[in-house]
Amino acid sequence: MGIYCVTGGASGIGAGIVARLRENQHDVLTMDLRDADIKADLATDDGRANAIAGIREAAPAGLDGFVPCAGIGPHVQPISLIPSVNFFGAVSLTEALLPDLAKRKGSVVMISSNSSRMGDADPVFVEKLLEGDEAGAKAYIADKDGQTAYGHGKFALSVWMRRNAARFVADGVRINAVAPGYVTTALTDAGGEDPVLGPAIAAFVESIPVGRPGVPQDIAHAVAWLLSDEASFVCGSVLFADGGHDAMLRSDSY
Repeated sequence: MGIYCVTGGASGIGAGIVARLRENQHDVLTMDLRDADIKADLATDDGRANAIAGIREAAPAGLDGFVPCAGIGPHVQPISLIPSVNFFGAVSLTEALLPDLAKRKGSVVMISSNSSRMGDADPVFVEKLLEGDEAGAKAYIADKDGQTAYGHGKFALSVWMRRNAARFVADGVRINAVAPGYVTTALTDAGGEDPVLGPAIAAFVESIPVGRPGVPQDIAHAVAWLLSDEASFVCGSVLFADGGHDAMLRSDSY
């Protein structure tokens, strides 16, 4: 059985992934702000450094898999927190843990979003993210809307994954992403209660082709498969697990 780490593992999609991996008898380290094996704030450099140190202390032989699932939604204020957690928190840990994953020829699954491909991504914001300019990205997005920060940040995360897939797999580490659609969690419930975003979210849920919102287990099954040897020829891919929304909205793009 393998050794895995899931950030954001105390609740929502992250908790679903942890449960799914443990069903397969894997050892899973959870990371979150609280109620986790490793407590860390991935919005800060110090928190990220502590997270990496905690993983290495708990798993000195390396990792079979890593899922940087910790994230915050478009309703969170200040908006500048969104890129810090969702993009820089995920990317910095994934980069740092490459040697630990290479020890066991492990794999990584990033958590993107189907909203990453809804509309044209803000090129300035995306460029600042991909260039690693955290201060610039936070300053630029501060007066924009939360959905831009969230969706376009997830687009940049997917691009980062694809740009680095060949480099990672040269060390024996496959990297892919799952792009969830609307999944019922405490995070999305909070967004649904937002007076500005709530009505748009309700309409979005109503339009899901399969006729229901997702649940964390839906995403967990996809993540577990991408981490497994059954997906050994899958590298640099984005798997949409969104009830058919991306196909409906972008039927001629893939």
